[in-house]
Amino acid sequence: MEILKVKTPAKINFGLNVVEKRHDGFHNIETIFYPIDLFDELTFNEANEFIFESDNMSINSESDNLVIKAKNLLELKTGKKLNVNIYLKKNIPIGAGLGGGSSDAACTLFSLNKIFKLNLDSSALHQLALVLGSDVPFFLNPFTSFGSARGEILEQIDFKIEGSILLINPGIFISTKWAYGKIKPQISKLSLLELYRRRKLNIATYRDYVRNDFEIPVLAEFQGIQKLKEELYEAGADFVLLSGSGSSVFSIFQNNSLAKAATEYFSKKYFTFLQLQ
Repeated sequence: MEILKVKTPAKINFGLNVVEKRHDGFHNIETIFYPIDLFDELTFNEANEFIFESDNMSINSESDNLVIKAKNLLELKTGKKLNVNIYLKKNIPIGAGLGGGSSDAACTLFSLNKIFKLNLDSSALHQLALVLGSDVPFFLNPFTSFGSARGEILEQIDFKIEGSILLINPGIFISTKWAYGKIKPQISKLSLLELYRRRKLNIATYRDYVRNDFEIPVLAEFQGIQKLKEELYEAGADFVLLSGSGSSVFSIFQNNSLAKAATEYFSKKYFTFLQLQ
């Protein structure tokens, strides 16, 4: 086989409402999955045995490695041994609410399905993706989408954030399990999908309508993230929100000069990524 290189995008959650706890222990949510131009890169190469390597040593273990779990799941599903060398160049911060691991897992599923001609259709890949994680199905086809149920019911929408996006990860670890344990689920008065359909998702109304339910427990527990939000507003951001259960926050600037200045300032202390409009 030829060497296959694939870029895997990060995402932000443009709003996240936790609607209810399910009988299976998961939660029903409403969110807009929004891909951004920050990528990991996976390289697949023929080998006599399975080998996984990465430039980030912290994810080489099998226990929490979604790339290896995706490969193992395909082997279990198909009964075939998949001997391949997978190299992961890691650019997306780990455990940051940006879906990096989920994106890598989805890429592994569809890439190995193609390389080894496993002939699994999109429905089968979707089911496998959901076994790996609630947001993995989104990354099988990572276009801006409204996600509901666990996040796996997806409706692509024609929505573009108005302004430049400055993403900051302060390097604080937040357990998703802990965050969900602190949440009080509630049905939102007006869903993000309804806001989109009513054409109310614009820069003038972001602060009025777009919420992340995880911000209440996370900002109360981690004062540094609360301070970061305040500093971003002071730096001229028009909107700032936690992504997923954190700890990354994204900010939207309509002024590119302010966005660049803020990036220069915060990059001295944190991981930053700027996507200009």
